[in-house]
Amino acid sequence: MPATVGVLLLAGGGWYWSTSLVPSTYSVMDMGYADFGGGPEHEHHGSTGTSVADLTGPATGDPDVDVRLEARQQAFDLASGERVEGYTLNGSSPGPEIEATVGDLVQVTLVDVDVSDGITLHWHGVDVPNAEDGVAGVTQDAVEPGEEHVYRFVAEDAGTYWYHSHQVSHEQVEGGLFGTLVVRPPAAAGDADEPADVVAAVHTYSGRRTIGGRTGLTPVLAEDGAPVRVRLVNTDNGPLRAWVSGGPYRVVAVDGRDVHEPTDVSGEGVLVTAGGRVDLLVTAPARVDAGAGTAVVVGPEGVEVPADPEPQERVDLLSYGGPAALPFDPDQADRRFEYRIGRRIGLVDGEPGFWWTINGHLFPDVPMFHVTEGDVVRMTISNDSGGVHPMHLHGHHAVVLSRNGVAATGSPWWVDSLNVADGDSYEIAFLADNPGLWMDHCHNLDHAADGLVAHLAYAGITEPYRVGGSHDNAPE
Repeated sequence: MPATVGVLLLAGGGWYWSTSLVPSTYSVMDMGYADFGGGPEHEHHGSTGTSVADLTGPATGDPDVDVRLEARQQAFDLASGERVEGYTLNGSSPGPEIEATVGDLVQVTLVDVDVSDGITLHWHGVDVPNAEDGVAGVTQDAVEPGEEHVYRFVAEDAGTYWYHSHQVSHEQVEGGLFGTLVVRPPAAAGDADEPADVVAAVHTYSGRRTIGGRTGLTPVLAEDGAPVRVRLVNTDNGPLRAWVSGGPYRVVAVDGRDVHEPTDVSGEGVLVTAGGRVDLLVTAPARVDAGAGTAVVVGPEGVEVPADPEPQERVDLLSYGGPAALPFDPDQADRRFEYRIGRRIGLVDGEPGFWWTINGHLFPDVPMFHVTEGDVVRMTISNDSGGVHPMHLHGHHAVVLSRNGVAATGSPWWVDSLNVADGDSYEIAFLADNPGLWMDHCHNLDHAADGLVAHLAYAGITEPYRVGGSHDNAPE
């Protein structure tokens, strides 16, 4: 009898181990299980339909913005002089700041000079057509050394965005393979009444916190009393706590969307989730601190603005600003999904560990959220995992409806990256108006690499790419 029990235990353990294995190459559409959110079901397998590869930006027309980015794996100097190992775009990190105006056709040619794992570029927060989304194994193949890939899309929405590799992203983004994109409204072109602005991309290289690749203070020249827009971009894996010294400020945009009727803020900081952006309007002289001794100082040449202590309180975007109408009615939702984040002991790809879960399931047995174009979608994102998770849905902006059961009362809080702290539960809503196959994952990229990733799939979409395969596609 003991021998029989032992055999059964071994057999059961072997079966459990085998079910945790991830194939060496696979389509993400074949992973996990379908979740239709209470809406009509549709075929989610097969070869008929519109291919992701065909959901491109404009194929013809001269670009208004034409950029060539050459990616290298190399040591480089930060703007403040320190030398680090990592990745560069056109010889520096961050890569070139790309600027466009609403309506511009943007063309970016990505060249992999010598990044051995291959590369892509994802346009974080830009709701591009699916084929331009830059996710290896999902919307394209990784660009291998000696190859190039062209991205083309129309800059439809003004705001602060950024771009980064989505191939082995947990290593390449940390190593510096990213840059910023600012899309300005048409009226801003040559408008002398527009406030000056500065892009403040916060990134930590080998333990060094930087703004725009510079440790310490970054001076920005401005006359006394002049308004200056500071575009904070958090490119790290964890939440960024920032604050302003020198006077009141306003939060004028979040994740590339303007705040309606922003009001003056004093004595409170702001939280920028990983991957997120927050635009602050300050009046010179002022100082915007991003922690670890890094700050943007705006004012006349040589001005010094003493740093206030970091405030204990932070602006609550659930109630900040004034209400405004939404472009759809969340109460008429066609589909309702749950995205419950937890953690438990188990096996992932045959490896034992304490892994993240989605709706109680370990990767690769994760949900595929299915929608039909035109659906109004509500999703509840809850976190009982013991850690914070910055959740990022590609290709869409969602509006926050509530947090922990408390309804939003301020300006519509639009997000593409949402900080979900342990114990919190958010309800969000969005319009399914961008057909394709989209990642919906944690932007602590180490967490995503450990399986905290799901996808949103539209009816009638097929997917020709494979994770793994001949290009060694590895999106996370």
